[in-house]
Amino acid sequence: MNKTITLFTFLLFSFLATSQTVTISGYVKDASNGEDLIGVSVYTTEPKHGTVTNSYGFYSLTIPKGTYELNISFIGYATIKKTVTLTANKTLNYQLKEETEELAEVIVTDKKLDENLRTPEMGVEELSAKEIKKIPQFLGEVDVVRTLTLLPGVSTVGEGANGFNVRGGNVDQNLILLDDAPIFSSSHLFGFFSIFNGDAVKDVKLYKGGMPSQYGGRMSSVLDVRQKDGNSKQFSGSGGIGLLSTRLMLEGPIIKDKLSYMIAGRRSYLDMFLRLSSDPELKDAIIYFYDFNAKVNYTINERNKVYLSAYFGKDVFGAADLFDFGWGNGTATLRWNYLINPKLFLNTTLVYSDYTYDLGTADDEAETFNTFNWKSRIRNYVGKSSFTYYLNVKHKLNFGAEVTYYVFDPGVISGAISTVLQKEYALEPAIYLEDEWSVTDKLTVLGGLRYSWFYNLGERNVQLYTPGESINVENVSGVQHYSSGEIIASYSGLEGIEPRLAVNYRLNQKTSLKLSYNRNRQYIHLISNNTSPTPVDIWRPAGKYIQPATVNQIAIGYFRNFKDGTYKLSAETYYKSYQNLVDYKNGAELIFNDNIETELLPGRGKSYGIELMLEKQVGKLTGWLSYTLSKTQIQVDKGPTPDEWINDGNWFNANYDKTHDISLVLTYHLSNRWDLSANFAFQTGRPMSPPESRGVFEGVAYPVYTSRNSERIPSYNRLDLSANWQLKNNPEKRWKHSLNFSVYNAYGRKNAYSIFFRQNEDTGQPEAVRLSIFATVIPSVTYNFNF
Repeated sequence: MNKTITLFTFLLFSFLATSQTVTISGYVKDASNGEDLIGVSVYTTEPKHGTVTNSYGFYSLTIPKGTYELNISFIGYATIKKTVTLTANKTLNYQLKEETEELAEVIVTDKKLDENLRTPEMGVEELSAKEIKKIPQFLGEVDVVRTLTLLPGVSTVGEGANGFNVRGGNVDQNLILLDDAPIFSSSHLFGFFSIFNGDAVKDVKLYKGGMPSQYGGRMSSVLDVRQKDGNSKQFSGSGGIGLLSTRLMLEGPIIKDKLSYMIAGRRSYLDMFLRLSSDPELKDAIIYFYDFNAKVNYTINERNKVYLSAYFGKDVFGAADLFDFGWGNGTATLRWNYLINPKLFLNTTLVYSDYTYDLGTADDEAETFNTFNWKSRIRNYVGKSSFTYYLNVKHKLNFGAEVTYYVFDPGVISGAISTVLQKEYALEPAIYLEDEWSVTDKLTVLGGLRYSWFYNLGERNVQLYTPGESINVENVSGVQHYSSGEIIASYSGLEGIEPRLAVNYRLNQKTSLKLSYNRNRQYIHLISNNTSPTPVDIWRPAGKYIQPATVNQIAIGYFRNFKDGTYKLSAETYYKSYQNLVDYKNGAELIFNDNIETELLPGRGKSYGIELMLEKQVGKLTGWLSYTLSKTQIQVDKGPTPDEWINDGNWFNANYDKTHDISLVLTYHLSNRWDLSANFAFQTGRPMSPPESRGVFEGVAYPVYTSRNSERIPSYNRLDLSANWQLKNNPEKRWKHSLNFSVYNAYGRKNAYSIFFRQNEDTGQPEAVRLSIFATVIPSVTYNFNF
């Protein structure tokens, strides 16, 4: 009886407490085009309660009944202030208008410029398409990835390198998502440009640490890129004509405020100019890229929305009668948003991702010994459901489940010699739960737990090796056949637990301290022995002989705002510990290898550093100054015999280790028609392995390498300049156009991409040779327009 009375009393008080609160919810959109706005602050003043819109512009706020001044604010938009009397649950949708240039300098205190102090997230960088377009770019081409490398903790191994490195992680440790679809190569033309068309992009968010529990499968970062939904108000478009490429984006309503679309295309035309060359080799060269973006957004009713988006991109490189080389991504995403009730939001997503790459001779029908054609691909099928439950003003719960099915197709080789490498299949399920808890006005905790499994599946023949001996071709003891769907290897248990924690303590209105910890597990690996991975390097899953990799990262941050958030200072320090990294043996042969485990070794790694950033977001002069001091090392001392260890089992610098990294980005709004921009970058040279002696074979000298990455190439520095001139526009017409003038590598620095060693033809002595990708000033002009 006592237990019954206690339970009844608890339920009664819970009901009375609930009956005294109400929930306001709705969507916040851009008034000009109907786009959902991400990260908009919705808050009351007296007393102060607040929340932010999610990735689909939805918010929900549960507060006591009463009369409040409600504020809806977002950087770059005029703040809405409304007095509302709340006696019952209410749906309130808002549309924000962009601020004029005059207002942008005045209404500073009305903006939520203290978001960096209130949220527990740290190690997070967020950029809009508008911000990215202001930064000087190579040949005037708006580049998301190149812009990210100007932020603290983000770098590349050099100009023309594929991918990017985050806090000491390799390029394959970045989870790159385009509308939730995984992207396996983020670059066009071997890293000179990114695959993201700036006209089609709405929002870019990079997590360097403290990753939310909904993300998994990679160790170092998450790059979440969202495409535009399509203008639901009126037909509009934008585009540009540059020296390298042309782009066009069109969007508009099919049914106003209900059904809209967005399509965008881009193509380079360097190959067209090469045809005009008198040099036969250049005239026959083939080098170009193209990509296509599309999205349809349908609002069924206030509670149901459907999104369908797609991307396809391709790079083609080759020379007539010699070789063909190509790679490309293709994705499709179907999303369903369902508002179950004002407090519970559901997003269900189905994804298909296909990454293909091929290499071969130009004429694969020729009957010659050298003729071959290699085709390879990796496909992902993803299904997931994510729930957000706005429990009350203190708790917001995120939980869900997802499953990814992989098909790895290492290669089909045809021609004079034909072979088919075995396919690999894998399944990766995961579940997660996360709570954002506002403990007090000063203390906020974001705690989460993710649990993942992994299964390497048949059909496949797997080599067996003599126990206790090295995994190599000399120690093969047999072959075991696994039928279709049979489990070859599985990884579950406690190792699949991935805790996530972020804590924010606000010292005062201008300062906060943050702490984060995350454990991430990665089940697929990029196998490469190049300094910068190439598009044809292969991906392989964890299996019988390749283990999943794991990282533990802890970070501490100090954040300070000045002049009502006009200036922001952040200082973050981190330490990362890696286990089961995959590295290659000395002299490894990775291409066309059906038993890749014979060429690999497991290792461990560590990365630590400090990141400083001073940022100014409003006013005529905006930009940031960042500095990163870091160290990344790897140790491979596992194996039956020490002669297989790398660098004699001692720690060595990773290929992407950069001790110092400084970036300065400035944009000055000179007038309504002129914007001036500049950015400067300095980086320590990346590690390299010089020869420590030489040998002679039949009169030819060759270098002998014993240690790995013991020296560095010269430091890297570069200055870029740009000016954007808004041409005269007829105020009665929607057509607006501008010219962008830019200079890449303004003082013509001959930055070294690599240093290699060869024998001098005259003296016969070994010599070091510097390879520079861009060794001169590169000017460009781009005509941009929108309507």
